[in-house]
Amino acid sequence: MTGITPLIDGYRRFKKTGWDDQRERWETLAKGQSPKIMIIACSDSRVDPATIFDVAPGQTFVVRNVAALVPPYETGGGFHGVSSAIEFAVTQLEVTDVLVLGHASCGGCKAALSRTFEGSDHGHGAFIDSWISMLADVRDEVIAEKGPDAGAEAVTEMEHRAVGVSLDNLKTFPFVQDRLDDGRLKLHGAWFGIAEGDLLVRDPETGAFNPA
Repeated sequence: MTGITPLIDGYRRFKKTGWDDQRERWETLAKGQSPKIMIIACSDSRVDPATIFDVAPGQTFVVRNVAALVPPYETGGGFHGVSSAIEFAVTQLEVTDVLVLGHASCGGCKAALSRTFEGSDHGHGAFIDSWISMLADVRDEVIAEKGPDAGAEAVTEMEHRAVGVSLDNLKTFPFVQDRLDDGRLKLHGAWFGIAEGDLLVRDPETGAFNPA
């Protein structure tokens, strides 16, 4: 099988089972969506939120990008895909919870750890280098705390810190902060271990990640 043939085959299986068996549900979803949870996750092919959390279509509003990063609020020029998704979820869908999901073996976090962000290109590509520069400050913190040769331990710490960066950046959006202040919205962080299948949930007070 080549190209998208596996996808077409998968669609045919889905149409016979997942769609036909729940036709009524799909007809309801066709009229609109009303998820209460937004998930910001990594684009990594191994970390599918619907699979990890066993949720059905219509239950979560998901945006995925390299390292599950949220940029800080700004209204300058350019295209703001993640920011527009956050705005839509919070102000239009009125989600009550936003979860930032990091994960083990994150290529984006590993790439961020391997550079100094002093304008040099480390071969990741211009778009990737620009994107992961959001992790510059925590990268320096991790290096200072763990040392330059900490290896896998440093990468895991970067993955945890990246979740914190995204949560902090979410609070820079005025419409997010307004809803945090009046209790309409809550922010959460978590990290998924691919090999073990473990889910760690971030303590909002200490930043520590604990088993779910």
